[in-house]
Amino acid sequence: MRGAFWFVAGAGVSIYAMNKARQVRDTFTLDGLQDRANALALGARMLGQEVAQGRAEKEVELRERLGLVPAGTPELAAAGRHRATTPELTTPHQEGNN
Repeated sequence: MRGAFWFVAGAGVSIYAMNKARQVRDTFTLDGLQDRANALALGARMLGQEVAQGRAEKEVELRERLGLVPAGTPELAAAGRHRATTPELTTPHQEGNN
């Protein structure tokens, strides 16, 4: 009975070590390194999206709290609307042609 226990334990450790060795070997192949680089790029892109989303949510929250611009309207879009409603100035050259 005691010998069977050590046999099973040794077999389990051997299988575990072989799987780990295969994972390490696969990691350092060209495909493995490329997969890791792609995963890193994807993770960075997802992090950037999360940060941008959090920044936008906080901006809306602060604008609502401070009453600056209607909630959800980015400042640049509000400035563009304001600029579009102001009359355009004409240059003296344009006035002379009319």
